Amino acid sequence: MLTRRAFLQSASALTLAAAFMPGLPFDGFGLIPAAQAQPPAAAELMQPGALPEQAQGAENAPVTIIEYASMTCSHCAAFHNSAYPLLKSRYIDTGKVRYILREFPLDPLAAGGFMLARCAGEGKYFPMVEALFKQQTKWAFVQNPIPPLFAIAKEFGLNEQSFEKCLSDQKMLDAIEEVRQRGQKLGVNSTPTFFVNGKIFRGALTIEEIDKQVQPFLKS
Repeated sequence: MLTRRAFLQSASALTLAAAFMPGLPFDGFGLIPAAQAQPPAAAELMQPGALPEQAQGAENAPVTIIEYASMTCSHCAAFHNSAYPLLKSRYIDTGKVRYILREFPLDPLAAGGFMLARCAGEGKYFPMVEALFKQQTKWAFVQNPIPPLFAIAKEFGLNEQSFEKCLSDQKMLDAIEEVRQRGQKLGVNSTPTFFVNGKIFRGALTIEEIDKQVQPFLKS
């Protein structure tokens, strides 16, 4: 079980990942992909988890994209720093795509990043997630991640007290773990993993690949 102590004692995201997810293979950068399972039923996939969904875009959009990501995943950062801004401007902001981000932390440090994003307050979850991905190399792969994490958290209104309180929230930590475990049951075994109207894709999608999957639903 992931605990706050394990998070605060972590020297880096990668060294504790195996302990965080016992029984799952870890290759040092992400989970080793297993054979692709049968895609989950739409109702099962869309069922809310242990935490309120973090979503963007129109609820009645013709396409729903669900991403399972880890804050310490370099491939997730690559997607969010390149394809995501175009996905947002082309499809999310125009009402064509409903985008849902679900937590699938590969290690305690990634879980801590998600916790801080949820603690940031109304309307700040996605901006803080994007800031953490943009500055990933400054906090995710260093010996002491706490100072750079706090520096980013301060930009979103957290002070030392609220920062410590957030990372001490075992209930939230447990809920994020439930989201991760439910993702496993849906067939997620690596990050990032996407579901585009229920169809599963593993690995960072390019905007060209997103175009290819989204456009047919917009023409029908």
